[in-house]
Amino acid sequence: MADNVDRAAVTIQQSLEATLANRAALARHVTNTECDDCGYEIPVARRQAAPWATTCIGCQGIREHKARGFRE
Repeated sequence: MADNVDRAAVTIQQSLEATLANRAALARHVTNTECDDCGYEIPVARRQAAPWATTCIGCQGIREHKARGFRE
């Protein structure tokens, strides 16, 4: 009979597998070559490293600063 730790381990494993499958599917479908914020091309190296990226590295940095409460 499974105890709570065993059930939790199974739940965590299922969640991890689902998350990884979703990320893989997202990476296959995103083909955005243009930054959503500035409109310039997202460099090939960034698209290869982070296929889900929708912004260039500069605009992503600005987004992260704003998320932390900093001004531009």
